[in-house]
Amino acid sequence: MSAILGLNAGHPDSAACLVIDGKLVGAVAEERLGERYKHSPEFPENAVRWLLADNGLKLSDVTHVTMARDSSANRAAKIAYVARNPVSGISSAIEHFAKRKKSASLVETLAAACGEDAAAQRFETVPVEHHLAHIASAYYLSPFESLTAGFSYDASGDFCSGMAARCEGTTIAPLGKALLPDSLGFFYTAMCQFIGFERFGEEYKVMGLAPYGEDKYADAMKRLVTLTDDGWFKLAPGYFGMHDPSRKDRTDAGPDERIVVARHYEDRMADEFGAPRRRDEPLTQREMDIARSAQVRFEEAAIHCLNQLHTQVPTGQLVMAGGCALNGVANARILRETPFTTPYLQAAASDDGACLGAAYHVWHAVEGRKERFHMEHAAWGPGYPDERNRKVAEESGFRVQACADDDELVEAASALIAEGLVTGWYQGRSEWGPRALGNRSILANPAILTMKDTINAKIKRRESFRPFAPSVLREDVPVYFEQDVYSPFMMHVVKLRPEWQGRLPAITHVDGTGRLQSVDPASNPLYHKLISAFKRRTGIGMVLNTSFNENEPVVDTPEQALACFARTEMDALCLGRYILRKD
Repeated sequence: MSAILGLNAGHPDSAACLVIDGKLVGAVAEERLGERYKHSPEFPENAVRWLLADNGLKLSDVTHVTMARDSSANRAAKIAYVARNPVSGISSAIEHFAKRKKSASLVETLAAACGEDAAAQRFETVPVEHHLAHIASAYYLSPFESLTAGFSYDASGDFCSGMAARCEGTTIAPLGKALLPDSLGFFYTAMCQFIGFERFGEEYKVMGLAPYGEDKYADAMKRLVTLTDDGWFKLAPGYFGMHDPSRKDRTDAGPDERIVVARHYEDRMADEFGAPRRRDEPLTQREMDIARSAQVRFEEAAIHCLNQLHTQVPTGQLVMAGGCALNGVANARILRETPFTTPYLQAAASDDGACLGAAYHVWHAVEGRKERFHMEHAAWGPGYPDERNRKVAEESGFRVQACADDDELVEAASALIAEGLVTGWYQGRSEWGPRALGNRSILANPAILTMKDTINAKIKRRESFRPFAPSVLREDVPVYFEQDVYSPFMMHVVKLRPEWQGRLPAITHVDGTGRLQSVDPASNPLYHKLISAFKRRTGIGMVLNTSFNENEPVVDTPEQALACFARTEMDALCLGRYILRKD
């Protein structure tokens, strides 16, 4: 038996996955378990214990442990950077060797986490370069086996911020890299911080704010990010400070905010845009315009890279990963303005998903196996038995309706949503990745004018400018959207047809777009049945979908779902086949 444990550890979005004989059997981010705080950087011990227990294994049964980090990668570039920047370079080198030393104790760390003897462990440890793991997470999980272009980009990993590759069969051949200090991820984070969103993982707020602005700072953005003849990009020197040794990310700031992000921009940035906004200051049109110009330049750079990649890998098939690949606006524009027509992005494109790519790199490149596995759905996290759902429902103190089967459930739930009730939808195993995709979701009627403000104010308690996503029957995507994109993991922001924008106000952003999730009966049959039932009642083949949480990681257990339902102004909760209602 081959049992490959993939890890992402040592930095935010800690996660683990398990691949047995080439089949993915589970994957979960550490933030969903344990102490439950967003983007947890803690070693994924809870994730590892759950994966092994769920599959009846001990750590001593594992044949390979792989990490999406390789300290030996890009060594020449690291040495050259230290030579050019002796102060910050030496500091980074010390940090690098500290992480390498920590990785050396992986056997002891895992054994302690699992309560086993370190001496009894026989697994082989395999490091995988960060961006190679990202591309592997997309390509090896895709349905593609013929010639495919692979692209990864994020802030940084193993001294690299981007990689382009030629993929075919079970081979991934890197073609080029973007090396630090040049990074589109660092650029986007710096602009995010400059307009007052300084916490880790808030880049999506810039994407949501951008449509409210105009591209007034295009010239400044072109000075900050220049496009190079080799198909990559350069950041302007003197504006970005992420390599200053006095600015280190911290992961020990307390249970409410474990990650404190170093400032990524220099004071000189104010020469271009004026003084940076503090978080407690009101948003003005200037911040909206900066967000718009930053988003536009980010898209231009991504398209530049991918058009160059297509000259090297002339195919319509494209796989992408890395934190920047979560930018759904850019993803849709890539399909409009490059020769790539058929994309695949797996459900966890950011660093949590790198553990998956590392595991499948071991399966194909280390073990030499040819059997492929295609990720068609995202339900790879924990699930809980019906008896537990029933017990939580009956002891909740709310009115409970027990449904006899799935048909009764979807008819009852679709009636609630059609009537305008905001409904929690907790079913099956939890989703892998940052998106709620129909198993840990809050659902609502997208045609109700006030629904977006209602959910933002009463349940999510978040900024009013942030949009909600539509979950759409796959067969109805071209009815509502101008681009017929298959996006099962909610990775594309697409323009709604003009005739539907006014009729679907709760999911239509200010620029007429929606972050599309395509739902088909093969990948999520129960969710497809629910939306189909809603369509029979309303004539609309979609529901508003947002993650089941309130400024916390997405709920994992039935007890957490009940607690979120009870403390917010959610109207109903479908906990498995048990429907809870508030008076």
